[in-house]
Amino acid sequence: MRADDAERPDSADAGAQKPAELTSPHVFDGHGGKDAAHFVCDNLPRVIVEDADFPLELEKVVSRSFVQIDSQFADKCSHQRTLSSGTTALTAMIFGRSLLVANAGDCRAVLSRCGIAMEMSMDHRPCSLSEKLRVESLGGYVDDGYLNGLLGVTRALGDWHLEGMKEASRPGGGPLSAEPEIKLTTLTKDDEFLVIGSDGLWDVFSNQNAVDFARRRLQEHNDVKLCCREIVEEAIRRGATDNLTAVLVSFHLVAPPQIRASQPRRVARSISADGLNSLRILLGSQ
Repeated sequence: MRADDAERPDSADAGAQKPAELTSPHVFDGHGGKDAAHFVCDNLPRVIVEDADFPLELEKVVSRSFVQIDSQFADKCSHQRTLSSGTTALTAMIFGRSLLVANAGDCRAVLSRCGIAMEMSMDHRPCSLSEKLRVESLGGYVDDGYLNGLLGVTRALGDWHLEGMKEASRPGGGPLSAEPEIKLTTLTKDDEFLVIGSDGLWDVFSNQNAVDFARRRLQEHNDVKLCCREIVEEAIRRGATDNLTAVLVSFHLVAPPQIRASQPRRVARSISADGLNSLRILLGSQ
């Protein structure tokens, strides 16, 4: 997908000409079933934009919307015991020149800035030291790389059927958190595109490798949908076995430019007087 002229960072006075529009791609990666992922996908975007403080307090709105949707799914699960599932969630909101990425789980967003990969989210896995400390402070533990020996992520929506993970009486409480980490940046003309993918993609692509691969494909055909398909196909070719989802948001109508390596500067060399004298002696003896 492409951000339109009102959202493109290279439109110098777009905000002054007309109100900024919202572009909001999401990736949800369910586990234990599809119900949680479907519920969050169907309701989270609506809850965010219907919040009374949207878009003036965007970070607060998005953060509490994640927790609110998680609580709503808990209520639904209390009436339908079969909804025993969870989902990671990543949403990227492009509003004018502002890019906000909210992440709960191990999906990832990477921004290409002049061809350099800029990580816009952190993977919430038990191997993360900061997440391990947070989990332990809330009564949880990490066993063999899994949260409470059960989950491979430390933040997710749903999973209310797993005992000891969440506290229904305290929204956002418990070692398994639905509260997202948020990163906000201001887009510039140097920002080319944003790649969002589920964890299966990042098992076989590094951040920079994903940016390099996407740039080459866009330079060939400048088709964002085809580029996403090629990223997924390449991940499969590399042996990816987990769920694969790729979303690409381009901020420009033209393909990313070729990056030319600068020519190395010539280094001036000199010879000492002793060295010059030795050279004269050597040449004179020949």
